[in-house]
Amino acid sequence: MIASPFSRPLYVMLKPVGARCNLACEYCYYIEKKNLYANEPRHLLSEELLEKFIQEYINAQTMDEVLFTWHGGETMMRPLSFFRKAVELQRKYANGKTISNAIQTNGTLITEDWARFLHEENWLVGVSIDGPQEFHDQYRRTPQGKPSWVKVRKGIDLLNRFAVEWNAMAVVNDFNGDYPVEFYRFFRDDLQCRYLQFTPIVEQMPDGKPAPFNVRPRQWGDFLCGVFDEWVEHDDVGKMFVQIFDATLCNWVGVMPGVCSMARNCGHAAVMEWNGDVYACDHFVFPQYKLGNIRENTLMDMMYGPRQTAFGRMKQEGLSEDCRQCQWLFACNGECPKNRILPDGRNYLCEGYRQFFEHVSLWMDDMKEKLKNERLSY
Repeated sequence: MIASPFSRPLYVMLKPVGARCNLACEYCYYIEKKNLYANEPRHLLSEELLEKFIQEYINAQTMDEVLFTWHGGETMMRPLSFFRKAVELQRKYANGKTISNAIQTNGTLITEDWARFLHEENWLVGVSIDGPQEFHDQYRRTPQGKPSWVKVRKGIDLLNRFAVEWNAMAVVNDFNGDYPVEFYRFFRDDLQCRYLQFTPIVEQMPDGKPAPFNVRPRQWGDFLCGVFDEWVEHDDVGKMFVQIFDATLCNWVGVMPGVCSMARNCGHAAVMEWNGDVYACDHFVFPQYKLGNIRENTLMDMMYGPRQTAFGRMKQEGLSEDCRQCQWLFACNGECPKNRILPDGRNYLCEGYRQFFEHVSLWMDDMKEKLKNERLSY
């Protein structure tokens, strides 16, 4: 087929160990994906498939900058030698393009050797940590039920010691969602973190009911408003970067946000499992959303083909009537389709988002006007 490339980068997140992980977080949405390959013993990306992916991924890009994203499971269950080989292959096939890498980890396996490698190769590291020890250890435990916070904190200390650029990915749930100020101050004051991403946990039980560990809709709104007020009142604007605040401002001024959940359309970021299977999205790794396998289909064909195009349109086409009439639709675009589990098709977190957008609207309007005046001054 003849592809019409997107006017933006093509992203395919790579899962070098599939869903394998050394933790067993109670709310994890991905650990069950290993059941898709229950008859396969190892769940490890081969070196041959790694080379094929790297070469094809670079060649598929329409931009001069190429971002590789390594995800899990727990990515660091592969040895450093695997990632050194990946860097070697990236250089081999770069063809003049600038290569960047981002790796997501639970932080428990970071060693001095890992931190040194990450610094020398200038990798961005996303660390999953759910706040202070009491909050984090509530759900993020080992398969034996042991807490993980101490090891994560040691890993972060190593990243700081070796001057590795990192950001925090914090899951907001029913337990820590009641403490927005304490939660935020931990990242700002204790960890000296400057880039913070919140992921609200929204999962369903087998009977279709919301999971007990989900952050509640009103709780989510209170949490965001509480963090926002602390962020503004402490004069952290421009010093502490909170992804959802940045994304909200982007939508307020009509610029594409840097996070897919708040964007108008889906479909430009897929995921490749350890065996080469490519799925439409990290949150839609189900058989019906499988685009193909890299051994049989090119990334270009899969990412720009009719199935992925239809998946991308689903976000707007699947909006409930209430969403279409909502004054805040421009600000969230219905958020992630996976969270649209209310009986009327609305997003489970809708009440919280409405509360948040109302709360920040005057500040966002003021920032929009300031940015407009700055552009005019040029």
